[in-house]
Amino acid sequence: MDSNGPGAAPKPRPGIDRISPYVGGESEAGTARVHRLASNEGALGPSPKAMEAYKALAETLHRYPGGGSDALRQALAARWSLEAERIVCGSGSDELISLLINAYAGPGDEVIHTEHGFLMYRISTLAAGAEPVSVPERNRTADVDAILAAVTDRTRLVFIANPNNPTGTYLPASALDRLQAGLPPEVLLVIDAAYAEYATEAPHYADGSALVDRSNNVVMLRTFSKIYALAALRLGWAYCPADVAETLNKVRGPFNVSAAAQSAGVAAVRDEAFLRESVDHNRQWRAVMTQNLRGLGLEVGESAGNFLLVDFERCAGKSAGGALTYLKERGVLVRAMAGYGLPECLRITVGTSEDVSAVTDGLRSYMAAP
Repeated sequence: MDSNGPGAAPKPRPGIDRISPYVGGESEAGTARVHRLASNEGALGPSPKAMEAYKALAETLHRYPGGGSDALRQALAARWSLEAERIVCGSGSDELISLLINAYAGPGDEVIHTEHGFLMYRISTLAAGAEPVSVPERNRTADVDAILAAVTDRTRLVFIANPNNPTGTYLPASALDRLQAGLPPEVLLVIDAAYAEYATEAPHYADGSALVDRSNNVVMLRTFSKIYALAALRLGWAYCPADVAETLNKVRGPFNVSAAAQSAGVAAVRDEAFLRESVDHNRQWRAVMTQNLRGLGLEVGESAGNFLLVDFERCAGKSAGGALTYLKERGVLVRAMAGYGLPECLRITVGTSEDVSAVTDGLRSYMAAP
């Protein structure tokens, strides 16, 4: 057959054939009232000031956004006492994960993540032609010794979600320090602190920014999709060593963050009262939901995020899949965890008080059903 005939077609890199596309949490249940607890979205929605800033841009949508996200970087630097020049903004932290891997790894290289870590680490690694290395956790928590033992001369990056999605566990600051100290200086440690703002009651927690300041091979990632509830705008940021920031600015798109995202992000960062309200709400209702579900005989892990991991493995005659279907039929959407290697677990977002009541009542009914 002619090589240009009907049987010929372009082929992607071999690693791409190994990718299972990321599938987000469900948003439709086919019921009049839907409780969306599958995607860890902010329970209170965005800051009213962020919404006002977003709406104010309607008449300037024909203008390109500022390519450097300067006002947003300055706002972030002021809020978190960081150096603005070392902040890089992206279209969600997903884009920054991909940019980091593509900039520092490729065919023949390895990228380490933990076994129950965020799925985009593996997906972006395979897309770059590199090899993902999954390291076992201990008690569903990242294991520093296991990670260091997995490092080879091919390792280019190590990803740690802290707190981790979907387990809700975290490494204290001392463990992060030990991990960084044990890595070769040419290996980049990426601390994904997407849920950092929720970890107010986690003893000895640190988001990683101080470690960035003390090191040449650490990056901290943050997002506006969770506590700031701006998931629809796709906005994230990285705090980096100066040379890593320079590298990311070379490889990112020139207008990778929309004007609407930048403007809403600035307003959200400056609305500290609303941030405190969101943190307090999560603290209160995470505790209530944990107590409620444990009272039903369910195994619920401690969480430093805005979600709970609920385990059905020891529930005789019950299953995560059965609970998922039962809840969906009643308009309550939660997240299956088979893709994270936790087939008998569900991840449930901490929502409003009405959401917490709905999921509690739904699971109580499911557990009592014959």
